[in-house]
Amino acid sequence: MAYIDDDQTQKANRTFIRHAMNEKLLGREEEQDLARRWRDHQDQRALHILINAYTRLVVAAATKFRHYGLPVSDLIQEGNIGLLQAANRFEPDRDIRFSTYAAWWIKAAMQDYVLRNWSIVRTGTTAAQKSLFFNLRRLRAKIKDIQTEKGLTSEGREKISKLLGVTVREVEDMEGRMNGGDQSLNITLSDDSEDEVQNFLADHRPNPEEIVIGMKDAQSRSKWLAQALGTLTDREQRIIRERHLNYESVTLEDLGKELGVSKERVRQIEARAMEKLKDTLVHTMKTPQDFFALSA
Repeated sequence: MAYIDDDQTQKANRTFIRHAMNEKLLGREEEQDLARRWRDHQDQRALHILINAYTRLVVAAATKFRHYGLPVSDLIQEGNIGLLQAANRFEPDRDIRFSTYAAWWIKAAMQDYVLRNWSIVRTGTTAAQKSLFFNLRRLRAKIKDIQTEKGLTSEGREKISKLLGVTVREVEDMEGRMNGGDQSLNITLSDDSEDEVQNFLADHRPNPEEIVIGMKDAQSRSKWLAQALGTLTDREQRIIRERHLNYESVTLEDLGKELGVSKERVRQIEARAMEKLKDTLVHTMKTPQDFFALSA
């Protein structure tokens, strides 16, 4: 559902739009001169003229994004930020008009605003999700015979996935996001019930008892492993730690250089040490599976 501004805001929007459309258009040489004055001398007056001349681009972009149900005044403000970013980044010596360059930054700023505010849940984070969000609705309306009352057909999803270079699963996920609105977890199940939706959400996290048991199991495994490592020589311990127990594993070749042996020799020592560890653990525990068992 589209957002509707109050009368005062609508009046302010109309005034801004009227002023934007009445601003003088700039020629190529004039906009390049203004851009150089801003870039080289931080001429505020030059920036003011350059920005005002192209606020009409902001207005045009805002009208295209208003069907996402967000305030037009906010879209305009975001577009103005994009316009300022364009002015700060524009290189007048390049063979491109400022209006063309600014249009991209204005659109990008508005798209980011829409993605942040269209839903409480972040709608698009990857490039594929953003492309889907801003093109799915258009493609559904443009391509015939790809959807039913329940949504896109399987053929329709495949066709859109090929057009946008995304997977069918990504099309399905975005379709679900766009068809379902935000709902509060505090709403009641019905008018006659005081039970809220959140009361029936399953919590799959381990309970306190399971956490304590898991900590105890982890301590036991650490103790068994420390005892088993104690049966190895210093060189064997170092190889096992560097190869299997550190956050980042060291290659056989690098270890060989450090120890002054070939990488094949390191591999042999590692294999022998692993066998010794296995034998020690087997004799330490009643059942070897205890070491790998996880608390349910």
